[in-house]
Amino acid sequence: MFTYIVRRLIQTIPVLFGVTILVFSMMHLIPGDPAQIIAGESASEAQVEQMRERLGLNDPLPKQYFNYIGNAIQGDLGNSIRSGREVTQEISGRFWVTIELAIYSTILSVFIGLIAGIISATRHYTFLDTMIMIVALFGLSMPNFWLGLMLIQYFAIEFRWFLPSGWGSWQQAVLPVITLGTAGAAIVARMTRSSMLEVIGQDYIRTARAKGVKERVVIYRHALKNALIPVVTVVGLQFGVLLGGTVLTETVFAINGMGRLIIDAIRARDFPIVQGTVLVISLLFVLVNLLVDISYRFLNKRIDLD
Repeated sequence: MFTYIVRRLIQTIPVLFGVTILVFSMMHLIPGDPAQIIAGESASEAQVEQMRERLGLNDPLPKQYFNYIGNAIQGDLGNSIRSGREVTQEISGRFWVTIELAIYSTILSVFIGLIAGIISATRHYTFLDTMIMIVALFGLSMPNFWLGLMLIQYFAIEFRWFLPSGWGSWQQAVLPVITLGTAGAAIVARMTRSSMLEVIGQDYIRTARAKGVKERVVIYRHALKNALIPVVTVVGLQFGVLLGGTVLTETVFAINGMGRLIIDAIRARDFPIVQGTVLVISLLFVLVNLLVDISYRFLNKRIDLD
C-alpha cells in the first residue's frame, strides 16, 4: 500500500506541471495588460513600462514560467498583482469555504443519488424507476447558475426561508449546496442503478435469494457493496467537478471562496492568483482520486493495488 501511494504521488508531478503550463499559457493569451490595470488608465507609458519591469512581465515567457515553478517548489506562489499580498495568504482566507461547499455538496449528491439509484434498480422498469430517471436527467441538464437563480428567487426572496448570499450559517449554505449537488446526485443515481442492475443479475445473488436470505440483506450487504466500486469512482471524479463548479455557484451566491477569487483574478489579469488557485484545486483533485483508488482495497479485498 505504501509503495502504491508513493508511486501515485510521483505520478502527480507531471500532471501538475502540465496544469501549470496550460494555465500559464492561457493567462498570457487573454487580452489586456495587468501593468496597465494596476497603474490606472491615466498612467503614462513610462509608468506602465516601469510597472511591467517591476512585475517581471518584460522577461521572456519561458523565464517567467521557470521562475514561477522554482518558487512554487519552495512553497512560494508569488504575490498578488492587485493587493500585493502573498498568494498563499489570499488562498488560505478562502480555502476552507470552498472545501466546505464541495464536501457538503458531495454528501448531498451521494445521499440522494444512492437512495434514488437503489430504489430505481430494485424497482426497475416500473413507473417509479422511470420517474426517478426522468428527474435525474432533468437534474443533470440544468445549468448551475440557472438553478441557483431560481432557488434564490423562490426560496430566498419570495418565501424568505433561506438567505440569498454569503456563507457561515445553515440558512446561507442550503441553497448553494443544493445548487452544486443536484447534478452530482443525478450522476450518482444513474451510475448506482446501472451498477446495481449488473450485480443483481449475478449468480451469487440468485443463490442468496434461493437460500432464503432476506431481500434487504441481499440488496444492502451483498449487492450494494459490490456495486459501489464504479459509484465511488464517479464520486471521486464528481468532487473534482464540484471544485470547479464552485466558480459559478460562489459568484451567484456571493460567497467569498476560491471560485470567486479566480473570477476576480481573471478580470484583473492577476496571474499569480489564478495560477496558484488552479494549482491548489488540481492538487486537491489528484489527492481525492488517490483516496478513491485506496478505497477500492477496502471495498473489495481481491483488488491488489500493488
